[in-house]
This record gives sequence, C-alpha cells and structure tokens, in this order.
Amino acid sequence: MPVKVLIVDDSGFFRHRISDLLSGDSRIEVVGSAQNGREAIEQAKRLRPDLITMDVEMPQMNGIEAVRVIMRECPTNILMLSSLTHEGAQVTLQALEAGALDYLSKDMRAWMEHSSSLEKQLRDKVVELGRSRHAKRSSLFSAPDSSASSKSMVFRPEAESPAAKPAPRPIAGIKEKAPVRPRPESPALHRAHSEPSKPAAPLARKPAAGRKTIPMDCKLVVIGSSTGGPAALQQILTQLPANFPYPILLVQHMPKTFTSVFAARLDQQCNISVKEAEDGDRLQPGRALLAPGGHQMIIDPRTHDKVKIMPGDERLTYKPSVDISYASAAKSFGKKVLAIILTGMGADGCDGAKMLRQQGATIWAQNKESSTIYGMPQAVVNAGLADEILDLTEFGPLLSNHRAR
Repeated sequence: MPVKVLIVDDSGFFRHRISDLLSGDSRIEVVGSAQNGREAIEQAKRLRPDLITMDVEMPQMNGIEAVRVIMRECPTNILMLSSLTHEGAQVTLQALEAGALDYLSKDMRAWMEHSSSLEKQLRDKVVELGRSRHAKRSSLFSAPDSSASSKSMVFRPEAESPAAKPAPRPIAGIKEKAPVRPRPESPALHRAHSEPSKPAAPLARKPAAGRKTIPMDCKLVVIGSSTGGPAALQQILTQLPANFPYPILLVQHMPKTFTSVFAARLDQQCNISVKEAEDGDRLQPGRALLAPGGHQMIIDPRTHDKVKIMPGDERLTYKPSVDISYASAAKSFGKKVLAIILTGMGADGCDGAKMLRQQGATIWAQNKESSTIYGMPQAVVNAGLADEILDLTEFGPLLSNHRAR
C-alpha cells in the first residue's frame, strides 16, 4: 500500500513542486492539497492521509495551530517545511512540540534547482514517517494545557517572562525545572541514510551482555539520535539531577541554526546544564554538550578533558555524525564510556558502536516500540552490539538513580 500524503502550503509553486517530487515514487500517493491551516484540518479529517506535509506560515491559520488541532482531533504524522533561520528553528521546534514528527528545510533555491538529493531526502522521509507506527499517536512533546496561552512556553523572550530562566549558577547548582508532562514519541530531524542497513543478525537477537547499569569506572555518557531525537532527549535529560556525576555529549542530526536553539531550550528545561558545544569546551559532570549542526564533535586527543569542534566534511552524510563522536570516545575513554543510541533513520552510530564494543564500553539501544523510527538503534541491535535494549521511559530513571562510585 502506498503512503497517502496530503500537501499543505499557501504557495502554489511549493504545492505543485512537492506533488511532482512525490508523484514520481510508486511508494507514495498524493491524495490532496490545502492552502491554509483550516483547509488542512478539513482535508485531514476527510482524506485520512498517512502523512501531511505542512508549511509553517500560512493565512487564516498557521501551520503550528493546524498541527495542534489535527493532533487533537485526528492525529496524523506531520512533516513540517521550515526555513533555515533562527526564527524558523524556533517555530519548527514549536511545531514538533505541538505534535509534528519531523521537518525538512524550505530553501527556495534548492527546490527550484531540481536537486536529486532533495528529492531523495523528501521521498525517504515521507515513506519512513508515513509508514511509522506512531502515525496516529499524539506528540512526544507535551501539548499545552487548554487553559494555557497558545504562545510557546519554551521560546518566550526574557523580557516577556523574566523568571523563565534562572540566574547563572555553578554547574552543580540547582535551577528551576520546567514542568514536564508525560508524552509519547515525536520528531526531528536531518538527512536519512542513503540506503537501508543490512541486518547482520536476526531482528530478535538478544543484547550482547545484559549490563543494565552504568559502568563502575564510567567517565563519559555519549548519546546519539536523529528523527524523534529532540523529544527523546528532552524526556531523558529532564529527569537527570543537577549533580549528575558524568559529562554528557549529545549528537543529534540537526542543522546549525537548530542546534543553538535546541540547546537553549533544553537548558531551560533541565536541572543539568546544556549548551551547544564550542571548540575547547570542557567535559564537566552535570553538563551536556550538544554537537553543533554542520560540524563534527570529538574529544581532544591531547587532553581528553575538552571537546574539539571540526568543520563538517562534505563527503560525510551526517554533520554531526554519531559514528565520529562514538569513535572519538572509544579512543579517549575506552571501556569507561556509556553509549546510548536513540531513535533515528539510517545506521549512523553502528560503526562507532563497534569501536566502543572492542574497547569494552557499555552500549544501550532504544527499543522498537518506543522509537519514532527504528533505524539507528536497530542497526546496533542487529549487529549484536547492544548490552541492553530499553524503552524510552527507562533511560532517565536508570541514569538519574545512579551515583558515581
């Protein structure tokens, strides 16, 4: 059965361009289009598509408001189209918060140049997300209370809400934690692997060793994620205490403008400190460094207590790459690493996990049931590299209940 798609955009050019790109794929069927949020809601209820491509800025009702209504009245997987600007990043993360699963950049030049790379990226995202079993589920991010303002609580400017962000504090200090409500799984971002990974073992293969504890001599936690990662990371990191005993490296497939906004968002919500990594940043307990989009993050091989940020190599699909950060952690800390691989398309992280396994590191993978897209964790599991296969709800408590020895 082809994936049924509803296209929503106020631009006639983009509606036709998206339709042309998708119609050439036998796995996809375009079942309708809409010019604004209100039409999108009506068409979603009438056509019951597997996936909706949703523009952000539209007349009558914008994309974010339309996503909120659709997720409340007829939950459907939604792929946002967004500009690669700071404002676009903020709005896109609000859309993910409202219930969208993922996004794709809306760069007019790329869309007009008939890019084969863009065409493949769009088609692969549509098929993967349209077939996702999370299609009829609500957002992983907590939806706003009906009594709350429709404005994003995450991106409210300081001048408008001076209490939203606590005063600067030591890494180990406590800062107020934003309310965190239970949530299922949702979206986020970047290019899918060009080809599906070939399983190295049956899907049901058991974990390699069964180590549901952090290594006794752990020195570093490294977490890799892609589609569905922003919400999964939010769920895990908001459960950690400010005095979490290890430094954390985060590698999420995102472009540059998005990682800075996402890091600031997490820093507001978490007790630990979260920042977009800069060259020379030190590894510190209770601090998470997020790899900047378009770059690679490794551990300084000379000192092992700092990160190095390097330009992204155009020959590499992922910038940042989980494989590269995992490999660097394996070289610098060996068995003293806890590596976590979360939801995402493709197989990034599997090669790096092999290097970690050779050094005796501990590897935890997210399970299929709680993954938005079971690609990256599946590659690690199928290769027999996972010590534990865990539900998303298990990571936070396991990490937060641990105390350094």
